[in-house]
Amino acid sequence: MPTAAYQSHIFIIQDDKGRAEITLDRDLHSIGRDPDCDIRLVSQFVSRRHATLVQLSNDDGTYCYRIVDGVPAGRSSSNGLLINGSRLRAHTLEHEDEIVFGPKVTATYLLLSREEIITAAPDEYDITLIGPNMMGYPEANDDR
Repeated sequence: MPTAAYQSHIFIIQDDKGRAEITLDRDLHSIGRDPDCDIRLVSQFVSRRHATLVQLSNDDGTYCYRIVDGVPAGRSSSNGLLINGSRLRAHTLEHEDEIVFGPKVTATYLLLSREEIITAAPDEYDITLIGPNMMGYPEANDDR
């Protein structure tokens, strides 16, 4: 039976406001302090346009996200990005990557996958119905 992969891309942020889970489902997600950002971070240590998540297609029909410091075609943020302990300008995210935007402002990226089994339509099955008397049970054949 053929299978198809289904993915959920989750971005869990922790900032001055608390914890929030965001499902990533668009081509671009802007991240920053600016109220117009798709993912708003509440902290004085975060730039107005701190980072951008860019959706990239994989060869198998799935997609992944790449995080870019600042805006892709513009300037970097003031504090930069610390991803899994390394200062990076850009990084293709992998499951459980940890991003630090500033003091006490972090995010964790989760890639949740599951396989769905594609089955044939019900009318393609050969179904035979049987009654109790066809099973060889003595009580089904007794005429009590």
